[in-house]
Order: sequence, then structure tokens, then C-alpha cells
Amino acid sequence: MRVDEVLEVDWDRLPGLHRPVLLVALRGLFDVADVATDALDWLSRGRRVATIASIDPDPFFDFTQERPEVFLDDDGERQLRWPANDVKIMRTMGATHDLVILSGVEPHLYWRTFVDAVVEVARRTRAELVVTVGAGADAVPHTRTPPVVASSSNPELASRLGLSPPRYQGPTGVVGVLQERLQWAGIPGVSLRVPVPHYLVGASHPKCSAALLRHLEHVLGLPTGHEALNGEIDRWQTLHDEAVADDPQARAFVTLLEHDYDRRTEASLPSGDDLAAAFEAFLAEQRNPDEDDPGTPN
Repeated sequence: MRVDEVLEVDWDRLPGLHRPVLLVALRGLFDVADVATDALDWLSRGRRVATIASIDPDPFFDFTQERPEVFLDDDGERQLRWPANDVKIMRTMGATHDLVILSGVEPHLYWRTFVDAVVEVARRTRAELVVTVGAGADAVPHTRTPPVVASSSNPELASRLGLSPPRYQGPTGVVGVLQERLQWAGIPGVSLRVPVPHYLVGASHPKCSAALLRHLEHVLGLPTGHEALNGEIDRWQTLHDEAVADDPQARAFVTLLEHDYDRRTEASLPSGDDLAAAFEAFLAEQRNPDEDDPGTPN
């Protein structure tokens, strides 16, 4: 199976983008409680976005596991919604980077072809960087701001930003495969991950989504609108507190997690200003002088 058989896009109509960055989140193994995909969905909410490409779901999914949904549209007509992996662009007037966003669903099959399709999007949009965002269950208290951990398999980028190389060993998801493929393709990649309280994985966690957006804001130097999540954060904080309050063992466990959290260094990344400056310096060194504002790719 070839990439051009599954990636539906008209490259000739792709508009010129200003120093784009590709953001990727896939609901699945490394997106506990849909935290990462929710973050990218919030990022584009209320903004002008346009779909430029779609990855055909048919070869990639076992539809007995990821079933299509039947729904009624605004006219009352019966419609079918398939698992979607759409690529959207978001222009950011006055900001350093335009964004290319893939917020979708981790496929079940043909991972190599799927990853190659994402790499092709990065190449054809001339993305300067690919940032994958994810979330995993961990022993962190819901009462604290979750720390975001960043890593990069690109040695130069990791050194410049003060990041660690990936340390995880074990079963991985498509995002892990994508990061390895980006390294071989010579495309800089960064992975951002946020921990989710493992005792509340069945709930929503807008506080974790907002933490991802704040770090994206630091790195990319553009507003992410994470403040719009404050109301949802307060609402779910109350629900989380109520879920724990009636269980003495749960309350004691959360107290232990709080003490452990407070003993550790909260910041896993450099300060926002230092991180953004180092990031831009790295990208400037990667660009040719005549590629500051690339136009539509041929």
C-alpha cells in the first residue's frame, strides 16, 4: 500500500504557510482520557481552520473495535461518521508560526504506511518541527498542576532545549513510531507528555490539557487560548474532589501523592522565555537564508 493511495490531498491547492509547525495527537494508548486530543481540539476551537488533507480510514482500522457512528445532521438526515484523521491548517496572524494540526485516532493496522503519510504531510507543508502531544496514567495528585515532560530523539535539538532523549522502553503507540521515523527522515521532532492521575482515568482532565497548551505556548510563541479552559478546570476539580472526599483511603493516598509531588522539582522544562529563544535559535540554524517565508510547495 502506497501513501498516495491513502492520503487524500490536493497539494497544488495548499496555500503558502509561514514557518509551519505540525502538531500531532492521536487518541489511543498514549492519550489517556483523551487529554492530548482535547488539547489540540481546544487550540483550534473558535479559530479559522481549513482541512487540507485526510488519511483514508478504511485500511487502518478494525471497525469492530473503532466503530463508525450514526448521527442525524442539522437537517435531520441520517449520516455516518468514520474514524477521522484530518489534517488542518491554522494561520496565526502576527505569530512566529502557522500551525498544521492532526488530532485524530491511532490506527490498528498498517502503522508504517500511516506514519509515512504523516511524514509526507510534514515534508509537503515544509514543517520546521513536529510536536507530538500525549498523556499517560501516573501517580500524580489531581490537586496539583501536572508537570509536562518533553523529550527529543534529535540530539542537537535535545541539547539546545535542555531536553532528555527518550527513556521509555516497552510497548509503544503510533506516536512512538512516528518520532523514530522523523529522526530517520531528518525532521526535528519533540514529544510532550503530561501525566494523568491514575485513580481518576475515567474522568475528564482539562487541567492536564491546559498544561500541554501552556507548554506549546512557551515553545511556539503564540497564544493557545488555554485560559478558556479555566471554567472546565474548576468544574472538574470539584467533581474530582467529591469523588475522593467520601473515601478515607483515597484521601490519604492523595495526601501522600501531594507530599511526594511537592518534594520534587515541578518544572521539567526550562523557563518559557529561555525555551522559546533556544527553540527559535535552533530552527534559524536549520533554515537556508532564502527559506524564511516558504511559499506553496511544488
